[in-house]
Amino acid sequence: MQAIRSNFVARMEWPTLALLALDYAVLAALVWFHSALAWWIILPIGAYFGCINGSLQHEALHGHPTWSRRLNEALVFISPQLWLPYGRYRDLHLAHHNDLNLTCPVRDPESYYLLPDHWQAMPGWRITLHNFNNTLMGRMLVGPAISIIQFWGQEFSALLKGRTQGRKCWLAFGVSSVLVISFVVWCAMPVWQYILLIAYPSISLSLVRSFCEHQAAEDVGHRTILVEASAFWALLFLNNNLHIAHHERPKIAWYKLPAYYAEEKARLVERNGNYLKLGYGEIFRSYFWRSKESVAHPNVNWLRHR
Repeated sequence: MQAIRSNFVARMEWPTLALLALDYAVLAALVWFHSALAWWIILPIGAYFGCINGSLQHEALHGHPTWSRRLNEALVFISPQLWLPYGRYRDLHLAHHNDLNLTCPVRDPESYYLLPDHWQAMPGWRITLHNFNNTLMGRMLVGPAISIIQFWGQEFSALLKGRTQGRKCWLAFGVSSVLVISFVVWCAMPVWQYILLIAYPSISLSLVRSFCEHQAAEDVGHRTILVEASAFWALLFLNNNLHIAHHERPKIAWYKLPAYYAEEKARLVERNGNYLKLGYGEIFRSYFWRSKESVAHPNVNWLRHR
């Protein structure tokens, strides 16, 4: 019995569990004490810890912090960002990890590229909107709204057409959302205030990570970035800024990933064609006002015949 208990303790990733507990505690405290706090205190702290919650969901879908998938999913069941059903996120993100399909507008669920034919057929106002969303400023300001409208529209359309996959995920998401909103209302915090100060800006921060995560390139290895981030951003994204390292070894816990990167840096930088950024400051300076790339995929022939 003692051996079983020791094995149980040894297989738990305690740093992740501690961060998860802290994350929920901070968010709950912000809502509970909202009337005593200025908006400029709630906004940055709420956005930061709301974003961390999304990063913790990412850890859970890759098999952390325990050996049990059901327990991991129970631990991240409450979703403060109020936009992405965990089960759908899990399924789509794991499909995204097929590196041969990275950036493909059709086969990569997380691609921001569009097929050239679709791009050319778009009305002018949508082209303008997508171009703005392809700047970092646009991605943070309107990116959450665009992501929610597009994703929810596609999901509900598929469900209405009879698709059964994902129904349970949306039901669980509905329960989670009701619990979050009920707590917000119980604490007498206006729901619109929660959305504007915590939920929406936390998605904006999450989109900073994904903005440069992948680029269209013929070489599969060159499609995934490395960002040598400060502690502020590394904790926010749970070291997922070391993105090609994560794609190569997705089962490594977030707090062990920097050591793996340090050991393998030369090889990883060579593998990804030196797609390396020295911090998110470099990304903000380069792309806050201008697009990183064209929205239309530059060459789908790299992808179609693989």
